[in-house]
Amino acid sequence: MSTIHIFPFGDVDEGVLKHLCVELPKRFSNMDVVVEKPLPIPVHAYVKQRGQYLSTEFLALLPHKPGLVLGVTEVDLFVPGLNFVFGEAFLGGKVGVISLRRLRPEFYGEQPNTQLFHLRALKEAVHELGHAIGLHHCPDPKCVMHFSNSIVDTDHKEPDFCEKCSALATTLIRRLMD
Repeated sequence: MSTIHIFPFGDVDEGVLKHLCVELPKRFSNMDVVVEKPLPIPVHAYVKQRGQYLSTEFLALLPHKPGLVLGVTEVDLFVPGLNFVFGEAFLGGKVGVISLRRLRPEFYGEQPNTQLFHLRALKEAVHELGHAIGLHHCPDPKCVMHFSNSIVDTDHKEPDFCEKCSALATTLIRRLMD
């Protein structure tokens, strides 16, 4: 059985980590999920002019382990050419990272909503892990693999793969487990 290894970067909301441990196996062939010892936030990834961290630097620090690896951080991430990213992954590279910063309703001036926050985190985790196993963006706006340009897009999509992406994910996960 393959494992999804979750590596928090710094202090990360425990409720989100527990939620991911329960929900990710439902979408990834009942893979085990293990929360590993936290990693330090890479200070060298901070870009003062933007007030954000370069997400690729987080990916580079994730250890390669059998199965899949997901980094989770509370800091705001970006990639060059975009204002921000909810996460990033190496396509087919078995590693991804998500930021919880812009998934919190409070970021948008709304009241805290733990259920919504956890659902958003799940969607982004599934999305980045989908890339990590080799899935591309999907044109179906309800599919978890649809690109999220804003939190509205994230809220619109489901936390699950569409039928087409699900079939492909099953094949890719099977290969991963061999």
